[in-house]
Amino acid sequence: MKRRDFLRATGGSGGAVALGSGVAAGQEGTGTATGTEGGGGGGTTHTVDMTDGLVFDPEDITVAVGDTVVWENVGSVGHSVTAYEEDIPDGADYWASGGFDNEQAARDNYPDQGDVPGGESYEHTFETLGTHEYFCIPHEGVGMVGTVEVVEELEQTAAGGGERELHEIGAPIHPHWVGAATILMMFVSLVFTFYVLKYGESPNTGNTGGGGD
Repeated sequence: MKRRDFLRATGGSGGAVALGSGVAAGQEGTGTATGTEGGGGGGTTHTVDMTDGLVFDPEDITVAVGDTVVWENVGSVGHSVTAYEEDIPDGADYWASGGFDNEQAARDNYPDQGDVPGGESYEHTFETLGTHEYFCIPHEGVGMVGTVEVVEELEQTAAGGGERELHEIGAPIHPHWVGAATILMMFVSLVFTFYVLKYGESPNTGNTGGGGD
């Protein structure tokens, strides 16, 4: 079991303690803004919010090689963005708020270094394919973890000129299937309307008298 899965399963315990320590770090101002790192990739920029609910939002994100992820602290509680050294792809440079070279150094120096206070942000450009797992040092115990999946290229959307797939019902739906279904519905409606107009009159419609002979 990976550490992030274990933390999700056990995240309920110690929540109050972690929240208290996070608030203290944010209010005392012992941390410093980490600024940015690894910019200039030339790709798309994606944003992940760090909230006072002690979550990364979204928790899991997929980006293309050369894309940049910006973690913005939208609350008042201080957070860190710290990669799990053993859970990033082989050959990838280690990354963490504070610019550390390894996970242990990031842990040892927090919150003096690596803290991202409310209103500040940290960013990293991803150049290595694979899954990068990361966490927030003060709130790791309550399951504040996330992943960045780096792929060759993202599927194009309609806005980008490519084919778009809708996954809202659990399976991809291509646009031409939507169009075919629309045409079929129009055809059925026309047939139904024709049937009603031709055969839909009541048998009593022709009886205009008020009673029998």
